[in-house]
Amino acid sequence: MTNQSIVTEFLLLGFFETWELQILHFVVFLVIYLAALLGNLLIITVVALEQCLHTPMYFFLLNLSFLDLCYISTTVPKSMANSITNSRLISFSGCVAQVFLVVTLAAAELAFLSVMAYDRYVAVCLPLHYRIIMNRDACVQMAGCCWFISLLYSMLHTGNTFRLHFCQSNIIGQFFCDIPQLLKISCSNTQPNDILMFVLVAVLGAACLALIVVSYSHIFLIVLQIPSTQGKHKAFSTCVPHLTVFCLFFGTATFTYTQPRSASSLTKDLLAAVLYSVIPPVLNPIIYSLRNKEIKEALSKLLGRSFF
Repeated sequence: MTNQSIVTEFLLLGFFETWELQILHFVVFLVIYLAALLGNLLIITVVALEQCLHTPMYFFLLNLSFLDLCYISTTVPKSMANSITNSRLISFSGCVAQVFLVVTLAAAELAFLSVMAYDRYVAVCLPLHYRIIMNRDACVQMAGCCWFISLLYSMLHTGNTFRLHFCQSNIIGQFFCDIPQLLKISCSNTQPNDILMFVLVAVLGAACLALIVVSYSHIFLIVLQIPSTQGKHKAFSTCVPHLTVFCLFFGTATFTYTQPRSASSLTKDLLAAVLYSVIPPVLNPIIYSLRNKEIKEALSKLLGRSFF
């Protein structure tokens, strides 16, 4: 293979070589995928149908659940199919589509987590102005900006990656098409790609991290002024899980896209990819909604109407 025009397919990395362990991988990923589907579909359904949940916070949760559904569906089903059929093939066009969708949805995840932190900041620190600041038009505009920036961000990454020639190998060291792994197998000069990728990740990451840090710094200052211990515990219990998921997602994604390729290893790359592409869509419904009293009450009401 001398250039990318004759590369018609890539080979994705399998987790295991033996058939029994491939079946185990299929079963584990199937359970994770079904849990993510069930949790996120429940949230989307409840928020869409229950009028009492038509608030800014749940509007952003609905968007987050929708992108989590798309996010996990972009990588996990293909990996499951490859495992059960004992095949590792993905077409060139399929690889392009997977890279574009993964980067778009990962960037959107980061953007929505940041916007949700700002929403909590306004709710806790500026409660009297909450309805004015977080009005319907403002929420729609913020969500639109998250999706637009993510699409633009992904187009830059995808176009910059697939302008390269691939001639050293067509074996991708990951269970889905991932930009750092594609750069490893390119025979072109990838230094401009490395620079652009680092700059883009740094700009988006710094902007989202700054918004998160500033928002939660103000929130924690307000929470510390609450006289009752129960009130402080309730406030911290809603903030800490959000910060935990953000740090997990942000840390592993940043590690993957900014570490020097010479310092990467197969095990670390696989673990990081699972942590930022598979785990968040499963955890988000539990952390943000299924622990939420209003969601559980709305779900009980909806199920009651369905049965009776």
